[in-house]
Amino acid sequence: MAELSTEDQKLVTLARATMARTRAPEGAAVRDLDGRTYAAASVSLGSLHLSALEVCVAMALSSGARGLEAVVRLGGEGEPDLRAVREFGGVDVVVHVL
Repeated sequence: MAELSTEDQKLVTLARATMARTRAPEGAAVRDLDGRTYAAASVSLGSLHLSALEVCVAMALSSGARGLEAVVRLGGEGEPDLRAVREFGGVDVVVHVL
């Protein structure tokens, strides 16, 4: 794996802190095109299931972001579902799965 940029390392730190705070098995962080960051854990309720990346994308969208620059996903099982990331950010979004 290529070395992460300083900005992408910050996303890892945010995702890790979110996982620790919530005791969740999956955490994620994203950076929008304006440099704002959003971090979240996965959500699992009887009526609602969202991956950490889906929560981050929703947070960015609801905050008025115009797109995504980079995303990090920590934990979780298997490959992440990137449909929301790609739909909102496009194919050029940098994705790190750690």
